[in-house]
Amino acid sequence: MKVLFVEYPKCSTCKNAGKWLRDHEVDYEDRHIKEDRPKAAELKEWHEKSGLDLKRFFNTSGILYKEMQLKDKLPGMTQEEKYDLLASDGMLVKRPIVVGKDFVLVGFKEEEWTEKLQ
Repeated sequence: MKVLFVEYPKCSTCKNAGKWLRDHEVDYEDRHIKEDRPKAAELKEWHEKSGLDLKRFFNTSGILYKEMQLKDKLPGMTQEEKYDLLASDGMLVKRPIVVGKDFVLVGFKEEEWTEKLQ
């Protein structure tokens, strides 16, 4: 099974996640989230496949999230506006993301990754 690994290479969590994938011999395609940011349609598909609240796709600890005061703005936005916002800058997106055939993992939680990828 080959998965899509969406990451920001300078992120320490992404580095740890990439090492985990290699150590567990998971076949993956690497995608740099800043250079090849997800499109709104992809984000919508990933969100629906994940079963998670859309807020989980936002990098709430990121500088850009805080500068844009998104904590206060997101509740008044539509789903489509949120997808467009996420697609506007890869640094707004929580990472890493692993996209499989029938699942999407957001963030690096080793137990969750072991369950889905082993």
